[in-house]
Amino acid sequence: MTRSLSPRVEAVFWFLLTAVGYFLLASVSLYATKGEDNIAAVWPSSGYFLALLLLMPARARIPGFAGMAAASLGANLLGGTPPWICVAFTLSNGCEAALALWLLRRRETGELSFMVPRSVANFCYAAFISSVASASLAWLLTGNGADFFISWLTTVLLGMLIVTPPIVMLARMVGANMFTNAPNGMSLEATAILTVAGLVTILAFSQSQFPATFLPCIAVVAAAYRLGPFGAAAGMLIVTITASLLTGQGFGPIAAIEGEQKIRVFFLQFYLLALLFTTLPLAAMLIVRQRLAKRLEQSNRWLLQAEAAALVGHWRVDLVHWTIQWSDQAYRIHGLELGSPVDVNYSVKQYVAEDAAEVRRILEHAVQTGEPFEFQGRIRRADGEIRHIKSHGSIEIDRSGRTVGIFGTVQDVTETVENARILEAARSAAERIANTDMLTGLPNRRHTLAFLEKALAGAREHGAPLAVAIFDIDHFKLINDTHGHATGDKVIQRVAQRAKAALRDEDMVGRIGGEEFVCILQRSSAQSAEIIAERVRKAVETGTAAEDAIPDATISVGLAVFDGELDIEELLHRADQALYAAKREGRNRLRKAA
Repeated sequence: MTRSLSPRVEAVFWFLLTAVGYFLLASVSLYATKGEDNIAAVWPSSGYFLALLLLMPARARIPGFAGMAAASLGANLLGGTPPWICVAFTLSNGCEAALALWLLRRRETGELSFMVPRSVANFCYAAFISSVASASLAWLLTGNGADFFISWLTTVLLGMLIVTPPIVMLARMVGANMFTNAPNGMSLEATAILTVAGLVTILAFSQSQFPATFLPCIAVVAAAYRLGPFGAAAGMLIVTITASLLTGQGFGPIAAIEGEQKIRVFFLQFYLLALLFTTLPLAAMLIVRQRLAKRLEQSNRWLLQAEAAALVGHWRVDLVHWTIQWSDQAYRIHGLELGSPVDVNYSVKQYVAEDAAEVRRILEHAVQTGEPFEFQGRIRRADGEIRHIKSHGSIEIDRSGRTVGIFGTVQDVTETVENARILEAARSAAERIANTDMLTGLPNRRHTLAFLEKALAGAREHGAPLAVAIFDIDHFKLINDTHGHATGDKVIQRVAQRAKAALRDEDMVGRIGGEEFVCILQRSSAQSAEIIAERVRKAVETGTAAEDAIPDATISVGLAVFDGELDIEELLHRADQALYAAKREGRNRLRKAA
């Protein structure tokens, strides 16, 4: 509210605001309730000045201290205090405010908030330390006794603890336009609660016939519960002002206490301190609870949204009472109405028969070992649809080491499984295409040689017999030149079909180029390999048929039996040499490598 003022006007503003307020509060306090040595039961001026120091800009603190000094000297002089004592009191109060401000700035990096328990604790600490320092300085300067020290300490401490919080919070709420923007119902409720707090305090402290000092406690606690820290601080201030004024005028149960005046003052201070340290922490904790509740509500809302987006739910089995709880998304995954009654057995029975036993076994093992678990299976939803789900979980163990529960997540992975199946099918198809000769449907050169590489490694490591037969079509160039390439392709196809049909299941035939083929004969001795290779040759020779208009064809075969070769090139070279020998000797025959 002073940002638009010039520095000089701003200094005058804070000087007057400090001086007038401090003087009025000090004068009223000295008049209303006086204890020993003219020390008021509550010194609200200390709280008022500390509140202004927290609110004013740093450049206005020197005028503020000047206003406080002038007001303190004036109020004490008017109250009949000797001049040199007035100076001592003023110096003590000034040092007290400076120390409290320094401690708060040191312990609070940001703006002091009375809605945070840690900040409230720091404020109480600063108020207590500065009150002790102030009381010590005043005691040394005046030379009064221990009663004076204790009275000063409790008086200024109460002043800061009771007066500072409501002023600071009220100023900040006004600056934030909270009263303007607040709903009418809330404003009316706050006014009603604080009014009731004042009326209850008047009722309790205007008579001494019935001991009703507990009623203001109830009112302030209600204010704290409904209005938070501001309600607690404002209610506490109302109770303090009302109780101090009535007690100072001789009314109420505390004024009726027999004994010296200082006993009644100390009892009033004790009463206010007890009420203060009950309500302020309570209000701060209520705010923390409200914030935690809002944060928890928000977290739960985000959790539900995340579960719905990711198709993930959660569940918990109570092993003590044998009950199960599902989240909303878990119900949706299982195709059930939200909140439908379910039990542990029902949740397991929803798995298809092939998976239910495995799921049960995994859960029982996890309970026995306490280890985390993971499983994937298929459930039959309430509408009969089969869905793939995946579950992760862990075992809950209490402090005594007893297994008390199982917590897990459940995720609908049907689309993932289906996509994986499609991807695997596509991969397999691509692999088949990459490994298959398009003309004959047999393995191509790359796949054939890779298969032979593995077969050779097995033969070398385990001593399994292995043979390779290379064959090509006799006079194939003549067939192409005479009948055309289309007919030549048909001849290659028929040769491939006949050769494949003549082999055993564990054997393989592949096309390695043009009209050339390789048969890989696994677990075949030299004699059986020769028999199989000859069977292939005869199958091609006897398989020719004039009715399909495809010219006759024969093949020449070179056979090589594994004899410790280090690589497939050496084995193929031996088979190839045998093939050349078969061709030289007239074709349509089998020759075995030496």
